[in-house]
Amino acid sequence: MTYAEVNGVSLWYEEHGEGEPLVLLHGGFWSIEMFGALLPALAARRRVIAVELQGHGHTPDADRPLRYETLGDDVAALMRHLRLPWADVMGYSLGAGAALRTAIQHPDRVRRLIVVSMPVRRSGWFPEVLAGMAQIGPQAAEGMKGSPLYAAYSKVAPRVEDWPVLATKIGDLVRRDYDWSAEAARITARTMLVYADADSVPTTHVAEFYALLGGGLRDADWDASKRGPNLLAVLPGRTHYDVTAAPSLPSLVEEFLSAPD
Repeated sequence: MTYAEVNGVSLWYEEHGEGEPLVLLHGGFWSIEMFGALLPALAARRRVIAVELQGHGHTPDADRPLRYETLGDDVAALMRHLRLPWADVMGYSLGAGAALRTAIQHPDRVRRLIVVSMPVRRSGWFPEVLAGMAQIGPQAAEGMKGSPLYAAYSKVAPRVEDWPVLATKIGDLVRRDYDWSAEAARITARTMLVYADADSVPTTHVAEFYALLGGGLRDADWDASKRGPNLLAVLPGRTHYDVTAAPSLPSLVEEFLSAPD
């Protein structure tokens, strides 16, 4: 449990377990704590490097906007700091955006990629989710102080008074338009997409994203010889807010990461 000085950010990270490296990235407003039982389950067979992104958890804010692109650069810089030639990268929601940008911007650093509950373009969120994103900002920060998000933040943040700053920067981030479709189609890392069956992303968009990666475009044939290298998992009985707690997720991740190329 320590800090790495990368790209002008004091990036907090924790290492758990031994084995091949897996970088784990949390969702917006959250910290490593959000992963609960998932982290030790993954660390049973992996060297899990759990990171707290700019302004989140133990990591202080920096004098720059919050952008998926810079978060991706931070993850790659942490790998260099740890002298890792490569790692598998798994992110949830905002962290999945950072994971995607890491794979796009630093393809030589990412062996396998796991994207949990993140659309490939901003319009892939449900309209009501986009409407909620429009409300995130300093005004909402005060009302969020009664939430589990603030409770977790206030326990570890180096400057608890920066809570409205984090809300402002996340609000600015999630209101910015993006469409990574063309770049995602060129990702070289073998990729698994993971969603809840009642996610904040419609299943129509999930299928579109998977198709960009070459999935679901044809019958795999009786011996699976025509299936592509990338995978899709839709977890039943889950939502965007509890998908990482699905009991089946650790085994799905381990099976994907340990499968031969």
